[in-house]
Amino acid sequence: MLLACEIPEKLDEVYKLAQQIKKDFYGNRIVLFAPLYLSNYCVNGCVYCPYHMKNKHIALCVTGGIVKEVTALQDMGHKRLAIEAGEDPVNNPIEYILECINTIYSIKHKNGAIRRVNVNIAATTVENYRKLKEAGIGTYILFQETYHKESYEQLHPTGPKHDYAYHTEAMDRAMEGGIDDVGLGVLFGLDKYKYEFAGLLMHAEHLEAVHGVGPHTISVPRIKHADDIDPDVFDNGISDDTFAKICVSQISGASKTSVGGYADPEAEKNAEATSEQFDVSDQRTLDEVVNWLMKMDYIPSFCTACYREGRTGDRFMALCKSMQILNCCHPNALMTLKEYLEDYASPQTRELGMKLIDREIEKITNPKVKQTCYEHIHDIADGKRDFRF
Repeated sequence: MLLACEIPEKLDEVYKLAQQIKKDFYGNRIVLFAPLYLSNYCVNGCVYCPYHMKNKHIALCVTGGIVKEVTALQDMGHKRLAIEAGEDPVNNPIEYILECINTIYSIKHKNGAIRRVNVNIAATTVENYRKLKEAGIGTYILFQETYHKESYEQLHPTGPKHDYAYHTEAMDRAMEGGIDDVGLGVLFGLDKYKYEFAGLLMHAEHLEAVHGVGPHTISVPRIKHADDIDPDVFDNGISDDTFAKICVSQISGASKTSVGGYADPEAEKNAEATSEQFDVSDQRTLDEVVNWLMKMDYIPSFCTACYREGRTGDRFMALCKSMQILNCCHPNALMTLKEYLEDYASPQTRELGMKLIDREIEKITNPKVKQTCYEHIHDIADGKRDFRF
């Protein structure tokens, strides 16, 4: 009902309430990450994705230059990645994914380091999920695409992804394999948005009922133009007004959806065949995104503390539901923002950010936490890094 509401006064109430709920639980921080495409080899026939196996003019490649890619991302200031790969057991086996994760974590460039790797790969086995858990991943992400079974099978006519049940039950297998931090999502535009939204809520309720914890994240991508994909062919798109009713707490910054797109963006731009999964409409740099967020009084956060402190799954949810997670999130956001300002920010962004930190640190209610955060902010200015609550 709320999503369908078009009464201006009621919509204003919805937006204000959503903003207050987010502020009460997570504060005014927005977490930043970047997708990293490892390979676009894929054996599926998804009709909305240019990586479908029949597309012969997309550039097929794996990222042999992963060190260059990660170094480029570190030089922007990123600390958190979401790795992406098509489904191809020959070219993208689980061993390749695990090797990439290990390589990413090992790269230390100047003051840079990727502290958390999320994984968005195809539905797989319990044993493979155990391997991902042992590799130290953050969140396992898998988009359902659409919960409407008939539409799902039509949109995925060939390949292993055609199996609706296997795909839909992937999160249960992931949790059985020890991954207690998962992310759901649908691709809005493939089917009716009200049905999809209800499906997301029911899936979240199922995970909590069966495994004791629901999803950490819910993603809300919309179908976009891509190499041989015309989004206008899909007649279930949602308007900007409807999309705005969905609350956001994480965004990507300076993203590339091509394999090798960070280290050599000009080569991708000038290539005869693209390896982009879809067009990216936001072409701003990470510095510009950080600056934009701060001008709206949000704290750009590069925090990865919960995952490295073991606050995942039911432990994270217990803190979240009791509204205690903010006691960690707020100071951690400020300290990681300070790192960004010292190492990567433009002079204008740095000046804006220091004023924001000075304001926000005064909002920390716990005197001991405030003092410790204040001390670490000064430690970071002196060259030290990686503090967390």
